[in-house]
Amino acid sequence: MEKARILEQLIKEQGYSLKAFAAKCDIPYTTLYGIMKNGVGRASVDNVIQICKTLCITIEDLESMANGEPAIPEPSYESVEQLLARNGKVFSTEQKLRLIKLLSEIN
Repeated sequence: MEKARILEQLIKEQGYSLKAFAAKCDIPYTTLYGIMKNGVGRASVDNVIQICKTLCITIEDLESMANGEPAIPEPSYESVEQLLARNGKVFSTEQKLRLIKLLSEIN
């Protein structure tokens, strides 16, 4: 699968429109739109890294998915804990509420 399509799918799976996701990762909407339309290969490395980082994947994960390898493995408790510790202060109110809802649904 094409890398841009993978990124677009992951963005939608996380509940974002392209415009909202562009704002979240601090990339101009027109730049993100151009990446989705023209492909990742023409994008700057910095922009691709920022998109992947915001999606909580690595460049290697994106490459693996593009090569048809299995999807990203379930994160470990430790990796989720590190992610929350590192990014919790910058979560929007909506993101914090979604996280609380997800945590409340755990059996």
